[in-house]
Amino acid sequence: MKRKISVLASIFGVIFMGFAQVQNPECPQNLSIFAEHAKKKDYDAAYEPWKMVYENCPTLHWATYHYGERILKDKIEKDPGNREQYVKMLTGLYESAPKNFPKRYNEVGSMIDMALLKNDYKLDTDEQIFNLLDKAFKTGKDNFKNPKALYLYFSTLVDLQAAGKKELQDVFEVYDEVTAKIAEENQELAETIVKYVPKEDDGTLTSKEKKILAAARKNGENYEKISSSIDTKLGALADCDNLIPLYQKNFDAHKDDANWLKGAAGRMDAKGCTGDPVFVKLVEALDKIEPSASSKYYLGSLYEEQGNTSKAMQFYEQSIELETNAVKKANKLTSIASKASKRGQKSTARKYAQQALDVNPANGTPYLIIASLYASSANECGSTTFEKRAIYWKAAQMARKAGQVDPSLSSRASQTAASYEGRAPSKQDIFSAGMEGKTVNFKCWIGGSVKVPNL
Repeated sequence: MKRKISVLASIFGVIFMGFAQVQNPECPQNLSIFAEHAKKKDYDAAYEPWKMVYENCPTLHWATYHYGERILKDKIEKDPGNREQYVKMLTGLYESAPKNFPKRYNEVGSMIDMALLKNDYKLDTDEQIFNLLDKAFKTGKDNFKNPKALYLYFSTLVDLQAAGKKELQDVFEVYDEVTAKIAEENQELAETIVKYVPKEDDGTLTSKEKKILAAARKNGENYEKISSSIDTKLGALADCDNLIPLYQKNFDAHKDDANWLKGAAGRMDAKGCTGDPVFVKLVEALDKIEPSASSKYYLGSLYEEQGNTSKAMQFYEQSIELETNAVKKANKLTSIASKASKRGQKSTARKYAQQALDVNPANGTPYLIIASLYASSANECGSTTFEKRAIYWKAAQMARKAGQVDPSLSSRASQTAASYEGRAPSKQDIFSAGMEGKTVNFKCWIGGSVKVPNL
């Protein structure tokens, strides 16, 4: 219910509207009183006049809900003896806010607030909390942006599955939905960041732009933490030992369902289960009923598993040509780059990673792939130990770029860059070699150069 608002100015406008528009003539005066106290964070003094307005004139002004949340949260924290009473009042406030002021508050946000509150104070069962969040997610996914709520939504479902109250397939379906939502939010944040990075590098950001960039990166870090927690919660449920029998069992019932086949094949491919016959069945069925970028990509994975790299690359290329969604195309190119890297095809891997960046500059993973390729080539580049170790500076540059453009990778990128820099020549090495401020050129497959840091 947080809003960027000028509450008091709006309230004073209401007071002069005339008493005829409210049921109780004392409401406008109490509205002004509690708002003044709440503005000063004197929530104890604000409580009684707020309560009077909330109970007698709930449609007078939306500030009743804006400040009411703060007042009740303060009561919950400071008065544990009556905590249950205040929690119930806050639940009712969340529920009534969108009904009385639909232009200011939305139903999805209200359900999320109620679910988080009930979970914090153990007012409902896991099943009730999940059902509330499930309704919120399905009612308005676009407004479901709270990272904590996304995790709680998935976490309670996993717990229900463990208790035998939900099916494993339910867990996978919600996992796909939640991770897709996180990816969507991260993409929007990354696009905002990419827009401002050139100005940041040039030192020309305005104060407003600095705040926008900082907020985007902070939100991205929050989604990164939640995404990691969700994957941890899923844990072994998505291992091949669980996926294979599940899809073998359900295949006949879903063999004509393209969406189900895509999801199943995608999970098996992500978890490295492509060597099992059930993966072949899934891919062949998908390509038969709906030849697409996805089916061609999974066919490529089949041939990759069989060791036929040439055939695999043919299907990968078909997949790229068929893919019309830029983000999905970039993800496929990134995956192809990763596969090539694992095969030791460094130039090929960098080529596809760079193509992924060309399609979606806000995707940081290709930078990490390139950084890894550079770091693994240290012994191939340079004629001296100093020159060979200098490649780690270039690898660190690529890793930091990943975190700069993609907030969901900030922690991983920072740790990776620090690791590479730790392997680069030390200050003593730079001094001993007399290389301070000089440029090291790489004549291996990497090409380019790097400037040695000044001491």
